Amino acid sequence: MSENENAMGDALPGEPAAPAKTAAPAGREGAGEGPPERRGPRDRDRDRDRGGARGRGDRRMGGRRRWGRGKVCAMCVEKMNYVDYKDVKRLRRFMSDRAKILSRRVSGACAKHQRMISHAIHRARVLALLPYKA
Repeated sequence: MSENENAMGDALPGEPAAPAKTAAPAGREGAGEGPPERRGPRDRDRDRDRGGARGRGDRRMGGRRRWGRGKVCAMCVEKMNYVDYKDVKRLRRFMSDRAKILSRRVSGACAKHQRMISHAIHRARVLALLPYKA
């Protein structure tokens, strides 16, 4: 209790009142603080543009970079111009354990050979050389 207030905390008559504390606008209390689920919508957008709260995202926006060499297409290295549907051992390398065709990113095949692999796997499935699902 200061000298300008009475026991109730009100200003004494004839004394200037202390400046009132202004409340934050509704819905924006601590918008930039706290866990992500309590942040305001603008703060979530800011985190996304900066690469997310965990450092992921687009490389040009500050995300993580991969170092080292990229994968090289095994078919291009062997200079193959045809993928044989009867070569089950080779085709199994491009399938998951659930008998799904692996993507280019995972298998490391170039676009041309990925299409050939896909066609060969489909043909081998029709002839029951490979399973449709495991």
